[in-house]
Amino acid sequence: MKNTLLTLLVCAAACSLSAQNLIPVAPGYAATSVNTTVFRNNSVVTHGKNQYISFYDNDGYVNVGKRRLKSEKWEVKRTPFKGNVKDAHNVISMIVDGDGYLHLSFDHHGHPLRYCKSVAPGELVFGDILEMTGSDESHVTYPEFYNLSNGDLIFVYRSGSSGNGNLVMNRYDVRLKKWSRVQSVLIDGEGKRNAYWQICVDEKDCIHVSWVWRETWMVETNHDLCYARSSDGGKTWEKSTGEKYTLPINALNAEYACMIPQRSELINQTSMTADKSGNPYIVTYWREQGSDVPQYRMVWNDGEKWNRQQITNRTTPFSLSGGGTKMIPVARPRLVIEEKGNNKRAYCIYRDEERGSKVSMAYSDNIEQGVWSYSDLSDFSVDAWEPSLDTGLWMKSGKLHLFVQKSTQGDGEIATKSGEEMVYVMEVK
Repeated sequence: MKNTLLTLLVCAAACSLSAQNLIPVAPGYAATSVNTTVFRNNSVVTHGKNQYISFYDNDGYVNVGKRRLKSEKWEVKRTPFKGNVKDAHNVISMIVDGDGYLHLSFDHHGHPLRYCKSVAPGELVFGDILEMTGSDESHVTYPEFYNLSNGDLIFVYRSGSSGNGNLVMNRYDVRLKKWSRVQSVLIDGEGKRNAYWQICVDEKDCIHVSWVWRETWMVETNHDLCYARSSDGGKTWEKSTGEKYTLPINALNAEYACMIPQRSELINQTSMTADKSGNPYIVTYWREQGSDVPQYRMVWNDGEKWNRQQITNRTTPFSLSGGGTKMIPVARPRLVIEEKGNNKRAYCIYRDEERGSKVSMAYSDNIEQGVWSYSDLSDFSVDAWEPSLDTGLWMKSGKLHLFVQKSTQGDGEIATKSGEEMVYVMEVK
């Protein structure tokens, strides 16, 4: 009887997670993964009762859309801005500030900053390309926006190049409508390496950063997982123990959350989140020594120590080597943590060829014991897609909305001959 009941409960959970509502937006460019890389922050964002989305169309123009939450009707406008969509690094990053203005940054892979904002709150019309601070804006890659609770914004990017770059951080004052520099070199590669990071801002405005080091432009030189946090908007930084950093952070003084050697198929730029207590959770994948199969893994701090845990039980080996955007049989994952009372649930969103390259989810009600279940959220392949989500909506209301589009990717920055594919927002029930 107990076994039967357990089976029914597991089935019910899987069926519940499989429920989905796919809302079509418009066709988008799909011959590379430029619309669907994991480091798009944000691809979808909610402000008040409006949700916004951005993507490149088949002609390479930046498109921006808006809808009322609970409506399935999108208003989509093509901007006058174009990007090099054949390079999957050249993503669009989008945010809405506390006054309702949209901010966009797009089309970077070691290029001058391309940044603009809407002409009025909630408008899909944008002004001219602007400077932020005018400093260190000539060699920009990986632009990312983050919200602060008072309406201000954080903007980070890499200044420099792969194997030789630094993490720069700016802040937008919504009252003054002005950008200022917070950190010119937060994480210093010392001319020898660079950090590939992931960031989250928790409910208390603490900024969490984790990263892997890469020694050269070759992906196989990724190694180790490091961590830092700031509770004052990025001005000062500390380790998980509370020990203050002397800036800039480098390979010698960094806190190492997990030691992972080079040539472990360790991927760069995945995702992280934090629970209500401010404890960080990082998801990524790598191959343990003695195995040839990379597995999704979670590394987290429980307030006392760093822990790590295997999420999946994959059976298919693969190897990472070389430079440029790789066509990898798995996606870099995204993670969200749900808390109700003393209960804590983790959801890891990913894509794996072993599951038919669908939108998939691993979820656990017992993180400490490492009990994970698995479910597919789509019944179709999304090919080279990686997950991005409306992080603000999740934090405020616990609603999981994903940017979903089937995309393709040639190995090493090669565009395929794929035609355009529909862009969707997936509402996970």
